[in-house]
Amino acid sequence: MTTLIEQLARFAVEVTATDLPDDVVHESQRILLDTLGCAVASLDDEGAQRGVAHGRVIGAGTPESSVIGTREKVSHLGAAFANAELVNALDQDAVLPPGHVTPYVVPGALALAEATGASGATLLEALAIGHEMSYRIGKCTDYLRDIKDGVVVIPKVIGYASTLFGATAAVGKIKGFDAETMADALGIAGCSSPVNFQRSWMMHAPSTTIKYQLAGQMAFTALTAASLAELGHTGDRQLLDDREFGWPRFIGTSRWEPAPITDGLGQKWTFTPFQSFKPYPHCRVMHAIFDALTEIVDEQDLAPEDIESITAWGESFVLQPNWLNENITNPRDAQFSMTHGLAMAAHRIPPGKDWQTLEAVLRPSVLALTERSHFEPHPDHAAALAKDPAARVSKVEVRAHGKVFTGERAYPKGSPSKDPETYMTDEQLIAKFSHNVDGVVAETERKTVVDAAYALTGVDNVATILELLAPR
Repeated sequence: MTTLIEQLARFAVEVTATDLPDDVVHESQRILLDTLGCAVASLDDEGAQRGVAHGRVIGAGTPESSVIGTREKVSHLGAAFANAELVNALDQDAVLPPGHVTPYVVPGALALAEATGASGATLLEALAIGHEMSYRIGKCTDYLRDIKDGVVVIPKVIGYASTLFGATAAVGKIKGFDAETMADALGIAGCSSPVNFQRSWMMHAPSTTIKYQLAGQMAFTALTAASLAELGHTGDRQLLDDREFGWPRFIGTSRWEPAPITDGLGQKWTFTPFQSFKPYPHCRVMHAIFDALTEIVDEQDLAPEDIESITAWGESFVLQPNWLNENITNPRDAQFSMTHGLAMAAHRIPPGKDWQTLEAVLRPSVLALTERSHFEPHPDHAAALAKDPAARVSKVEVRAHGKVFTGERAYPKGSPSKDPETYMTDEQLIAKFSHNVDGVVAETERKTVVDAAYALTGVDNVATILELLAPR
């Protein structure tokens, strides 16, 4: 019997850039551009700098891969760890169910592609495979927005460890693995999987500053699994087939429905309709509310001191300590606090890296408005989600000048939905990238990076893109 891991391995090695559907090519290229911008934007973030420092520790040796946005090079292992931490630091990286996928899938493949002089076409294949595999496996497990008896119920164990298979497959694609070596790499990755600790992260405030999954660890583990398979170690290929003693058991998922893993695998691509991009450097659960709030503040030309109170209604499952936290001491706290996020959005600071400076996070007017802001679960949230998984029904009321201004949204900006206005266009994504790299990458090089990302199959050597992001 061919195991699930063996089928995934065969899929990964057989994918070629010329066979990819147009939408897969387009979204994969957009993911790369957005990821590069998110990394550069995080260079001054203290938490990201810790990841870069550790990347130097494990990256001693051959200087072969870039710390994105710098002229510094370390080993591809060190660069992958550092860049994963940079990408995820400000929480503005692309999202795809089961949640954050990109900061775990892209950095290992990208660092190795630079080190080996891989082509843009090979990197494109790797990114597409990594996201498709991550989405398929994620569909089989417990999900943050699972609904039971009409109520959104958070599983007791939840996290993004499932993305390690996609991250490893992406690395294996860069290495040019055959199906046997790829299967061993995936089997090793599964046995090396980190724990899913996201639920404890939710429940303990203030929470750890490594957030919900240590991105650097994920990238490093994917590279390690691939290297060990290449060196001759064998992997457990039955991990995904064994519900009782395999990966579903020891990763802690209560739901394991593996049919989506192989449904049309190799014939149809499933991740692109669910691929989202974040306009705000803040937890995605608040974005639809931010859209409505910033529209009110702009239209009414409200200053923070004009606002008497802000009340928002949104996703019900976020009534957990980490999201309710108002003891803000660093940008990581701010990224998930709902009321602090409302206050930040009302200050009309351009979304991006400027939201996450320590000065902005601890600005007295932001902290004061945080105390005048409130969050409640939207009564229609679960019903809307049951009808449409993309729905994020939200409402906000702003009291100012003795009046009440109300805004509502059904979907957040950045996600494909029934409302075409929510899709983040190429022009908007490029604007986000440009803002994120401003002050580091000159305009000429910035444009060249954009052009290269959107014509990735024409790039002979991925290293040329990373070179353009290094300051002159």
